[in-house]
Amino acid sequence: MDTMLIQLTNQKAAGLLHELEELHLIKVLKENIGIPSPKLSDKYRGIISIEEGQKLSEHIEKMRQEWNNI
Repeated sequence: MDTMLIQLTNQKAAGLLHELEELHLIKVLKENIGIPSPKLSDKYRGIISIEEGQKLSEHIEKMRQEWNNI
């Protein structure tokens, strides 16, 4: 048996697949499976420059120190 992953581009195709399943020609294993989302580090890599990132890190560290001093 071969297994295939397909993406429906039209909702009518879902009905056709269910009809094929009723005829015992195919078996639907899973429905509505999503594409895994990328890691946030991959998604936002390169959005800000290295210098901006360093400034942001310094600012966050300063805020944490101020918070701990309260």
